[in-house]
Amino acid sequence: MDIKAYLSSKKSLVDKTLDTLVPSAKMFPTSVHEAMRYSLFAGGKRVRPILAIAAAEALGAKTSGLLPLAGSLELIHTYSLIHDDLPAMDDDDFRRGRPTCHKEYGEAVAILAGDGLLNMAFEVLSDPRRIEAVSGKRLIAIIREIGTASGVLGMVGGQVADMESEGKDVDLPTLEYIHTHKTGALIRASVRVGALYAKAGKRQFAALTRYGELVGLAFQIADDILDLTGNQKELGKDVGSDLKKGKKTFPSFYGLAESRKRAVEVADKAVASLQGFGRAADPLRELAKYIVNRVN
Repeated sequence: MDIKAYLSSKKSLVDKTLDTLVPSAKMFPTSVHEAMRYSLFAGGKRVRPILAIAAAEALGAKTSGLLPLAGSLELIHTYSLIHDDLPAMDDDDFRRGRPTCHKEYGEAVAILAGDGLLNMAFEVLSDPRRIEAVSGKRLIAIIREIGTASGVLGMVGGQVADMESEGKDVDLPTLEYIHTHKTGALIRASVRVGALYAKAGKRQFAALTRYGELVGLAFQIADDILDLTGNQKELGKDVGSDLKKGKKTFPSFYGLAESRKRAVEVADKAVASLQGFGRAADPLRELAKYIVNRVN
């Protein structure tokens, strides 16, 4: 299959959904709404919502009702990027090829824009007008899944460990904790949200969970490699920032060649976890390969 065409098609659907979820930049207070949209529509790949859609499709589900749920994942991801870029965290000047949110709107508005996106995700998830296709226990399970992945047991915990490890000679288990929580938790949750939406059976859910864990790890190993080898124009952000901040990465443990090999091996394991699925899971299989071969 043509994974680039698939990604383009699904990204268009996600972007249209996001446009309906977030207030207009003209709505008062305009500064925060403008900042939210500035970061949200800065050209992201929409990997997380697309993984949710692809997981549901792998189980034969129609995904039109999933789009608001998928959109909420991107709202949370974008909030995390705004906050990660802040001077108190990673202190980055560029994101997706243009100034970071705090560089454009100031720190206070950037913090509030991130807060707004995070809370809006849960407004969407709990809005019966938008979430018509899921109700009851399944919806509660989805909300809990996303909340846990976004919080101290997931993304927030990983970010704390990442900051506290800067300049330290951390061991491999600590690095893997950072990667599987800071980045991997929301990717895993995205796949599981699609599975919950599509009413996956126990074995299907376990297989998709395993896939999500492996893809999340492969994604971060690829990010570590791109931080050293990527093209700044293609990445849309500074290259070598991890090295400058004294962060331990997979290349600093294994070297570039071995890290590339490991990323491919992890992606291959992700594909193998889908052995019990038919051709409807091909987008997931191709996404695993795309994640380790991307240039941004």
